[in-house]
Amino acid sequence: MCLFTVISLPGGASATQIHAEPEGLYSHQLGHGFFVVSMGVLVYWLRGRRLIRHQGWRYLQYSAILFVLWNVDAVLVHYLENRDDLFMEFSERTVHAFLQPYPGREWITVLFYVGKMDHLLCVPAIFFLYLALRQMIRSPHRFSPQGEDEP
Repeated sequence: MCLFTVISLPGGASATQIHAEPEGLYSHQLGHGFFVVSMGVLVYWLRGRRLIRHQGWRYLQYSAILFVLWNVDAVLVHYLENRDDLFMEFSERTVHAFLQPYPGREWITVLFYVGKMDHLLCVPAIFFLYLALRQMIRSPHRFSPQGEDEP
């Protein structure tokens, strides 16, 4: 009965992640940087071994490239979010966020707004990852040292 009560009366849930200043943001940004380097190395490795000739590996490469772009975008947006000299008013943690830039910095507001739509990069990256894994499960290939597919 107690478990049912706990499950049926949930508390509030937030859709955003707040980082404690300043260490939380620094470690979060380092995580994005590590992810960029990791995905870059994966793309380099896939291309160096000529694995992208197989459709599954090619999809994995597309996924990695989109994850790199997503992380670069996230680093930029986090940087802009934490600048005090860009926006006169910045209403966070509300359903209807509002940005008012300082005069002459309107273009940064557009950049910030477009950058906040990072799901336009992350969702396709996850979709390509799904396609890659599905393709690899359906038709597993081994590659010979000469780079030719074996049955």
